[in-house]
Amino acid sequence: MQTKVNNLIFTMKFTDACIHPYPSGDSSIRRMALEAAELGFDSCVVVNDIQLPSSDIKLLKGSVITGASIKNVIAGLRKIPDRGDLVFVDARDSSFNRSVLSLNRIHVLRGVGKDPNQIIDHVGARLAAKRGIALDIDLHPVIHSREERRQQVLHRYEDLIQLQRRFHFPLTISTNASSILDQRSVREITLLCSLFGMERKEVYNALATPESFITRKKIVEVVG
Repeated sequence: MQTKVNNLIFTMKFTDACIHPYPSGDSSIRRMALEAAELGFDSCVVVNDIQLPSSDIKLLKGSVITGASIKNVIAGLRKIPDRGDLVFVDARDSSFNRSVLSLNRIHVLRGVGKDPNQIIDHVGARLAAKRGIALDIDLHPVIHSREERRQQVLHRYEDLIQLQRRFHFPLTISTNASSILDQRSVREITLLCSLFGMERKEVYNALATPESFITRKKIVEVVG
């Protein structure tokens, strides 16, 4: 996709970092892929354990590890085949998050900012930047929460963006859509992210992060 920012035209690949098609969600993977293409995306990360069909856009395989301890996360990593594209871990408290960010094969720490107990501190932010691990901005609570709950999420994401500008760790953006009704266009996502202070270029960079992980992985595989 050609994108114009500050009168400069460049090509970026935009990816919704997490969708949940049927059977976890209400819409088929083919229908969600078609919707994503119409909304301006080049790819989506599918976290369901399903066979990915051919599609007009690239469908990436995502594996999510949810563990109450680092031991659980390490055990989860052993079960993930190397052929998977992206590995996500659900965030917990600061100590847990710092330990996760020290592990190999982790691409994205998700859930940061949705809950006051799922936070990233300065040490974690510095570690994420050093390790090149992305923190995910989940737009589902921004889209579906109301009033006080929504404001709390916006404030936490605003704090996350300030940390990112200071420490420069990667970001991803996900709708966590389980239906075509939950999916949003690149333009709508840009507007939603502006509610917690993200600039358009920052949004575009975050939407391009998953593709950069895939490119980096291919380079490593070739070198290896």
